[in-house]
Amino acid sequence: MDIAVDDLAGPAIAAFLEAHVSQLRALSPPESTHALDLDGLRAPEVTFWTARESGEIVGCCAVKRIAPGHGELKSMRTDSTRTRSGIASALLGHALDESRRAGMSRVSLETGADDFFLPARTLYAKFGFRPCPPFGTYREDPLSVFLTRTL
Repeated sequence: MDIAVDDLAGPAIAAFLEAHVSQLRALSPPESTHALDLDGLRAPEVTFWTARESGEIVGCCAVKRIAPGHGELKSMRTDSTRTRSGIASALLGHALDESRRAGMSRVSLETGADDFFLPARTLYAKFGFRPCPPFGTYREDPLSVFLTRTL
């Protein structure tokens, strides 16, 4: 598997992300859906990576710099046919390593509180993320779980 920075220019990544956003919108009301669209992911404060096998996209993730030394994990997704195959762990490890190299000392994230998101919350706990209060522009939301970890 290759993990590399992606410029978000191709139709394959656009379709992959559209599936991600559509799924999240089906699970949560608009005020509780915090996924970035393509323009949001292209912002200069965001680094976006794709994982590919044999040229096919199998996963993605991003880190958005939200304050000096503080990043937010965004757009974690594994192809639905490849869940529980180690792709998310590889992407998360890569994003945390790259965030550390970029000078960040903390990475936080927001994910869903619904049972659908339990595998994601389990993965984040395995990587040392712990509950925290809402950060950045987030507010308390019963449908959201906020997590953070130092690097």
